[in-house]
Amino acid sequence: MLTITEKEIRLGKGAVHCLTGGNRGMRDILLLHGMKFSAETWRDLRTLHELGEAGFHAVALDLPGFGKSPAAEMDNASVLRAFIQAEQLDRPILLGPSMGGKVALEFALAHPKLVGGLILIGAVGIEENKDRLEKLKMPTLVVWGGNDTISPLAGGKLLAGRIPNAKLVIIDDAPHPCYLDQPERWHGELLAFLKSHFH
Repeated sequence: MLTITEKEIRLGKGAVHCLTGGNRGMRDILLLHGMKFSAETWRDLRTLHELGEAGFHAVALDLPGFGKSPAAEMDNASVLRAFIQAEQLDRPILLGPSMGGKVALEFALAHPKLVGGLILIGAVGIEENKDRLEKLKMPTLVVWGGNDTISPLAGGKLLAGRIPNAKLVIIDDAPHPCYLDQPERWHGELLAFLKSHFH
C-alpha cells in the first residue's frame, strides 16, 4: 500500500504545504491544482497513488493561499522555482488543471530548463501566451473535457497545434474538471503518456 506523506517546506520568509507519494530517485512529477481545489484533490482522486505505484515520485503542492499553504509575498512562478530547488526535484513533469495549468504553462515558458514535461488539463490563460507556445520543446499532454464551458476546447486545440511535441486527448461529455468526472479514463491517459515518454 502506497503511503502519502504530508509536509511543510520553508521557502524564504514563507512556507508551502505538499503531499508526496512514491520513492525519491524516481521521475519527479509536480502536481498543481485548480482554483477551487488543492493538493488534497489528488489524494482523494487517488492520482498520487496511481503515479507512485507506477514508479514515479509524485508531489502535490498547495499554491500559496490555497489548501494548507498560507498566502505568500512571492508570485507563483517564484514559489515554484524555490520549491523545485528546495525539494531537489530534477526537471519535474509539471501537471496543472485550469488555473494550475496556466501556472504550469507560464513557468515552463519562463524556465524551460527546469521542466521535463507538461500535462495541461483545461488550462486557462492560453490566449495571452499563444505567441510563445512554439518555444516549448518538452513532451506535452493536453487533456480537455468535451463539454468544457469554462475553458473552451478551442484552447486545447491551440495548445496541441502550437506546442511541437504535444498530444491532445478529449474526454467526451466531460465538463471543465474532466479528470474528476472520469477518473479512470484520466488515469489511463496520464499513465500511457508518462510510460511512452518517461520510462
